[in-house]
Amino acid sequence: MSLLDTLASMAGGGQQGGSASLLPALIEQLNKYPGGLSGLIASFQKGGLSEIVASWVGTGQNMPVSADQLGSVLDPGVVNELAAKTGQDTDSVLGSLSSLLPQLVDQATPNGEVQGGQQFNPAELLASLSGIFGNRAG
Repeated sequence: MSLLDTLASMAGGGQQGGSASLLPALIEQLNKYPGGLSGLIASFQKGGLSEIVASWVGTGQNMPVSADQLGSVLDPGVVNELAAKTGQDTDSVLGSLSSLLPQLVDQATPNGEVQGGQQFNPAELLASLSGIFGNRAG
């Protein structure tokens, strides 16, 4: 778990404090998500957000997603568990996820495609997200 702790501490350097505590729990939950990354994407497609999630997987610009949209497609059990693990309320969790999730999915699919049953690799995410969180000093 120390790698995830390192990732979280990197995230904690700026205004992403709530996201910092959420990040390790989010990666853990996504790896337990039924079907892995493919299952998560399928949830968005079933919920009418195909275009948004496709932009995260694809190689172009990531489309934004609102907390309300996330609340409509994510399993409430996942959101509640994230809230319990981080000490945040579900609205705060969804708000943080609206910025974190597009980046995580984007980084997990660098070639614009999803591998079947793909898991989120904490080591790869640490390397790819270091620029997102590591350069927040200002």
